[in-house]
Amino acid sequence: QVQLVQSGGGLVQTGGSLRLSCVASGRTSSLQRMGWARQAPGKEREYLARIEWNSGTTWYAESVKGRFTITKDNAKNMVFLQMNSLKPEDTAVYYCAADPHLYGDYDYWGQGTQVTVSS
Repeated sequence: QVQLVQSGGGLVQTGGSLRLSCVASGRTSSLQRMGWARQAPGKEREYLARIEWNSGTTWYAESVKGRFTITKDNAKNMVFLQMNSLKPEDTAVYYCAADPHLYGDYDYWGQGTQVTVSS
């Protein structure tokens, strides 16, 4: 009932910045939280950031705290991930996600976008 389409990503050098965008369509009024996760080859999925749709409360993984910022635009049903001070270890496929609950795993996922940080 919810579809997510991502944009952004690409190739950047160490220390650079990128901004990822994600727009939700469908039954967006049901959403309670949105977030971002990534997965690098040979590694498990890592949850990076989330934001509660109504309160705006945020959470960040320690690996990105202070470098990444999650924001939202409720009117446009969008969520963003601003990534600064990028490192080679940030290289991964990044996914946005949305859920009508405040618990459990996300129900809806974007298509993913590659972020590559070169040294």
